Amino acid sequence: MTSMFFPTSSFGFSEHENEIVTEGSGVVHGEPSQDGSLPPNVDAKVEVMDEKVSKQIIKEGHGSKPSKYSTCFLHYRAWTKHTQHKFEDTWQEQQPIELVLGKEKKEMTGLAIGVASMKSGERALLHIGWELGYGKDGNFSFPNVPPMADLLYEVEVIGFDETKEGKARSDMTVEERIGAADRRKMDGNNLFKEEKLEEAMQQYEMAIAYMGDDFMFQLYGKYQDMALAVKNPCHLNMAACLIKLKRYDEAIGHCNIVLTEEEKNPKALFRRGKAKAELGQMDSAREDFRKAQKYAPDDNAIRRELRAIGEQEKAVYQKQKEMYKGIFGGRDESGGRSKSRNWLIMLWQWLVSLFRRTFGRHRVKAD
Repeated sequence: MTSMFFPTSSFGFSEHENEIVTEGSGVVHGEPSQDGSLPPNVDAKVEVMDEKVSKQIIKEGHGSKPSKYSTCFLHYRAWTKHTQHKFEDTWQEQQPIELVLGKEKKEMTGLAIGVASMKSGERALLHIGWELGYGKDGNFSFPNVPPMADLLYEVEVIGFDETKEGKARSDMTVEERIGAADRRKMDGNNLFKEEKLEEAMQQYEMAIAYMGDDFMFQLYGKYQDMALAVKNPCHLNMAACLIKLKRYDEAIGHCNIVLTEEEKNPKALFRRGKAKAELGQMDSAREDFRKAQKYAPDDNAIRRELRAIGEQEKAVYQKQKEMYKGIFGGRDESGGRSKSRNWLIMLWQWLVSLFRRTFGRHRVKAD
């Protein structure tokens, strides 16, 4: 097997094998992230997939649909239909799941029927009868689903691999999984160059799915290094896309994942700082930029961001100074005292006069 460990060539943001260019790229507006505590309200027509499965499309996908034994990568939120109790959310954990059509668990039968009707990038609300979900007995461990509960799934198909034999990640060797993830990452980088951010993120998320926690926990030594050399750049590239899409909280989440593995990673600190600055968290952003500068002292992008924060704070201070000057002693355009100062003088004179009258009456009584 050829080596797939690509060392980072610089701490800047120039193009190289692992990571995407982030400077000089236009901002693309994406969909705002949903709260996800309750099922979405969808007005689209209901498509019947099966007697117990129906679908409403939230967002159209592209390309073809997966066939039997395709390995599908997806995100979903799941609720019990009657109580609207949410029992699973893969978006919250930022870890997509794998579903091999035709080889799914029994409780995922309805979900698999719905996913088989979806294209890459498609998001839909699936209505699933209890017979094709957790059944008559439900599930009292995790996830917690009561008996005979109809289900709702908000599903997005990130993408899929067409494999006739239906080879799941668990059946792959370490080299095969790292190689498959690396190919997805490179495809994502090419899509990013074409400004296809949503499609690029689909590729990065599929790569991340190959590098799941169950897999990473088993690795050590050179295999762990090889896997991190693919996984962490995917999270950083996801963060870059999400910043351009103005989805800053999600970008921070991906940077945090990298920083748990590499606390001194300057790119993760820089991009987290960028997202925090956009959210107005200036003190925390400055702290991230300063840490990034400590590990990448020659990076011009970090210097620019620190300078921008300083200039912004200076402008805010100057504005506040002018505002207070206008209240406590500024002059109007004619050169006279400001109305605010005149008002304060009149108030002070009235208080002095009131004090003198009151004090004078007391003196008369005392005499």
